[in-house]
Parts: sequence; C-alpha cells; structure tokens
Amino acid sequence: MQTKMIRRFFPLAATAVAALMASGAAFAQEVVKLGYTGPLSGGAALYGKNVLSGIQMAVDEINASGLEVKGKKVKLEVVSLDDKYAPAEAAINARRLVQQYKTPAVFVPHSGGIFALQAFNEQEKFLVMAYSSVPRITDTGNKLTIRIPPSYTGYIEPFIKAQMKRYGKNVALAPADHDYAKAWVWEGAGGKVVANNPMSYTKATDFYSGVSRVLADKPDVMFVGGPSEPTALVVKQARELGFKGGFIVMDQAKLDEMAKVTNGLSMLEGAIGVMPLANDARPAAQGYNAKYKKLHDGRDATTEMSLNYTMVYALAGAMKLAGTTSDVAAIRARMPEAVKALAKDANPNEIEGIDAKGGTSADTVVGWVQSGKIVPVRLSELAK
Repeated sequence: MQTKMIRRFFPLAATAVAALMASGAAFAQEVVKLGYTGPLSGGAALYGKNVLSGIQMAVDEINASGLEVKGKKVKLEVVSLDDKYAPAEAAINARRLVQQYKTPAVFVPHSGGIFALQAFNEQEKFLVMAYSSVPRITDTGNKLTIRIPPSYTGYIEPFIKAQMKRYGKNVALAPADHDYAKAWVWEGAGGKVVANNPMSYTKATDFYSGVSRVLADKPDVMFVGGPSEPTALVVKQARELGFKGGFIVMDQAKLDEMAKVTNGLSMLEGAIGVMPLANDARPAAQGYNAKYKKLHDGRDATTEMSLNYTMVYALAGAMKLAGTTSDVAAIRARMPEAVKALAKDANPNEIEGIDAKGGTSADTVVGWVQSGKIVPVRLSELAK
C-alpha cells in the first residue's frame, strides 16, 4: 500500500517540480547594471546628485513598465560611485564598475572624468555616457562615447551677439578652469576681452579676489560658469562689488538653482543661460517636471536630470533594437535610431538625434533674465 502511494506521489511531485521550474524560467530576468561616477560630495555634490536622480528615475520607470531584450526580461540597476569631481577618481571608479559590476555603460557628468574614461573605454569595451557639452568629447573619434547634451558651440554666437548688443563689447572671462571658456571667441565677433581669470569653482567658496581682479578692467559682460552654486556666488559677489552689466552663463550652471543662492532673480538680471526645466513651457518638459516633483517632495527637476533621464531611455531602446545588453558596439550603433523612436514624454528637451560622432542635437530653448523674469527663446531665434 505504501509502495503504491509512493508511486502515485512521485509523478505528481515531478509534475509540480517541472511546473515550478517552468514558472521560474518564465519569471527569470537578467539584471543589467548601469554605472555612474560623479561628484556626490564636495562643492559640486548637488550637480552630481541631480544627474544621478535623473538616471535613477528613468531606470525605475523602465523597470516598472518592463524591458525585454531578445525575448528575455531585463531589470536595470544603477551602481553609483563618488569621484568628488576628480578625473583620476572617475577613472578608478569606471574600472571598478566595469570589472566588478560588468556595466556596459558608465554615466559621467564632467569633462575631466569623461576624457579620463576615454583613455581606455574602447579597449575595455564600455560606453561612456558623457554629460558635458564640450565638443572635443566626440571630436576625438571615440567610437563608444555618447555626448548627452548638445555641444556648447551652438550657444556661442547667439549668446555673444545678444549680450554684445544689449550691454557692450567689453567682456571679462571668469569661468571655471576647464575647456569651456577656450571656445568662446568674443574678439572674433568684434568685441574685446578686457580680463581673463579662470577660477576653481569646485574648490573655492570665496571668489572676491578673482571677481575684483576682472572687474578692475570695467567689463560690460561677464562670462561665468561651473556648477550652479559656486557660479551663483561669483554673480552675487560681482553685484556686491558694483557690477551692473550682463552675464553669459555656461550651460553647466542653471538659472533657477543660482536664484536660490542669489535670493531671487534680481542679481541675475541680464543673465542668459540654459532654460530651467521648471520654466520651460513645452508640454513634455512640464509633464516631466510634474512627475519629478511628485516623487521628490515638490522639488523642481533640472535640465541635467531630464537629459540623463532621456539617455537612459535611449540606451534601453538601443539594447532592444540591438538584441543585446552586452555587445556595446551593437548598442552604440542603434543609439541614433533609439533616440528617434523616443516617446515624447521620455524626451522633455526634444533631442532630435545623434550625429555620426556620437553627439546629440536639438534646437535648444534658453533663458534670458529680463525685468525679473526668465524669458524663453530658442537658439535659432536668438541667432537671428
């Protein structure tokens, strides 16, 4: 009797085990880790955390809606490491991310770190998702790099023409000590550079001596920019020292974040820079900002959040199109197509495409502070 019961039980048990195994196979999913190295402490910590916040938001949404690559369910996870804005630390972090976590892509939001990663990313086969508008990032010919924001060279002529016409031809260069300032050829547009004093925006908290130095030459316009908080301090100290002219603000700094340091827009009167996402009236931008605020206790989203958010969606789309989560050359090859296929709500900045070198393009909306308000204007209109 017992033998018969055992014989009857085992077929049932085998069936149950088979069902469980089939169920497990159905629910099995591949976990793909996306790397991030950026400043999460120090003077640029807010900027680095903003970038990471946009990446994480996209990953959460993609996981919630479900991602399948070649018929297999995929879950994305973000692994973030602090590099304190230091290129050497970024390189160490990237190697750790690729070797330990097998990340097919590493997001990095500063040009020094990007160039450090480009020294070995093609050999070690990972994508550099570069959040910096420096054109040299893609001009070097690195085949596994995507430059997330459009090149800042698109801002140069429109910004210079607008501020020269409104304020005058004498400019003082007081930017952070990186590549951005080198391309802003003010003199080629008929003006004069009366002072040039780059400063370490991420290492200093008092800019009075540097600002005093450039104001001694009586500029009409100041060219400033780095992370938002120190850039705002430069503007604030310039106003306190009596500067009445306009500002050209490089695209890393955001006018709305600067206004929190300058206690409103009055000190920023005449500043022209990237349009804060919260002030961007385009439907997709407003929709993204509303979603972000709901998730983050009413805090407004920023451009670096939204652009990195978009590129995570594009990266996931390229994986689907390529049918792989690990062949980075195949994924990179499908990125232009993936950007073109983005849903509108995943593309609040209206990125139009990726060029042959790996850089994004868009007719960017910028902001110009006039009479205490941030006035929106497209670069194509400003250039006229």
